Amino acid sequence: MEKHMQGKAHGKVLIVDDEPNALKVLAAILREEGYSVFKAGDAAEAEQALSKEDIDTVITDMKMPGKDGIQLMDFMAERYPDIPVIFLTAYGSVDSAVHAITRGAFYYFIKPPDYVKLKGILARAVEQRSLKRELETLRKRVSGGTPARIVGATPEMLHIFETVEAVKDSMSSVLICGETGTGKELIARSLHYGSVRRDKPFVAVNCAAMPRELIESELFGYEKGAFSGAFSRRIGRFEEAAEGTIFLDEIGELEMPLQAKLLRVLQEKEIERLGSNKKIKVNFRLISSTNRNIPAEIAAGNFREDLFYRLNVVQVQVPPLRDRREDIPLLAAELVREYGAREEKVLRFDDDVMQAFLNYDWPGNIRQLGNIIERAVVLAKKDRITTKELPEELKPYVVRVESRQQVRTLRELEEAAILSALEESGGNKSHAAKMLGISRKALYKRLGEMGVLR
Repeated sequence: MEKHMQGKAHGKVLIVDDEPNALKVLAAILREEGYSVFKAGDAAEAEQALSKEDIDTVITDMKMPGKDGIQLMDFMAERYPDIPVIFLTAYGSVDSAVHAITRGAFYYFIKPPDYVKLKGILARAVEQRSLKRELETLRKRVSGGTPARIVGATPEMLHIFETVEAVKDSMSSVLICGETGTGKELIARSLHYGSVRRDKPFVAVNCAAMPRELIESELFGYEKGAFSGAFSRRIGRFEEAAEGTIFLDEIGELEMPLQAKLLRVLQEKEIERLGSNKKIKVNFRLISSTNRNIPAEIAAGNFREDLFYRLNVVQVQVPPLRDRREDIPLLAAELVREYGAREEKVLRFDDDVMQAFLNYDWPGNIRQLGNIIERAVVLAKKDRITTKELPEELKPYVVRVESRQQVRTLRELEEAAILSALEESGGNKSHAAKMLGISRKALYKRLGEMGVLR
């Protein structure tokens, strides 16, 4: 194992390839970008490097003597699950690369790679690794059916990572929008525990789960004798969140009178406990979430427009799981590790199971995925999760991998991504190239190969 550095390192990258010239060329390119580069000629050397260095991303050849790239990724999945893996593959191993992608590989390149695009993808992988490290404190604080870390490599999720990083230390209000089960509270916690306020209180209030007659006393607190049953003073959630963060989950459920009181708190930064006229200064960061269409609620007269503007200083839109299917293998791998550790099992998914996950629309989003994987982990008798452990609602989506009529090649996946970027950018090739993480020149070259250059 060899190490090379130049300039200020952007991250630690391990390159694994049994071809010395390929190692030399790629290492030189990445050193120029400021990365700290480690080299290994086979999987055994790579495993040694991983045990000694805090590697951010691994770029590995698919075919190598001894353990191949897939086996190296399997080793990393057990020991170093947070480290993204980027594959380099020859045309002859396309099927293996597709298999690797469905099992959670970050990206693949056909040799020789487009080095401009590779640098862009590598930057994303290193950034994701950095964000995951920063959010590690969430692991023991998050409960329920979602993974303890934000997981994803789609453009939408990378944008969320960037937003979290940009606004985490701000006092501005954040509104997190998305369907039930998409992980809105996890994002709220990451904003708090990744910030300068991480040692201050994080107070979560579920506005949908709390009885309407109790929510005001919970938020504002009350004095002894304020109402029947108030036998002593109670500090409210706003006061509990002093100098920290209060998270109002499903804020769209608040009734209009309470919305008015919340608006006054945000404007004046002070509260009154029930049963008291004394004003108490409060200072907290407000994060709220909703699964409702708040502009539509405003139009229907169910939500105050002035309050919406106070809440919506920064908006984070969380996509449903069906719109980020590429993240399903990553999420599934994270969940099976967590539930497997609890049950003292080490499990993997059959390809048929992963294909069913990719085909299903997940109306319950990540929460539903977590529930199904937890059930499968408990029921699994051997070292694999098979279609037998899937609930009935997923059975129609099982397609036997060996009998699939058509498997898209990596080249077809590339072309589909290019056409999608062109469509989304309205035909603007410069914009499409930026979306794809490649140079404009590289995009023109690929369009020419595809026969669609115009």
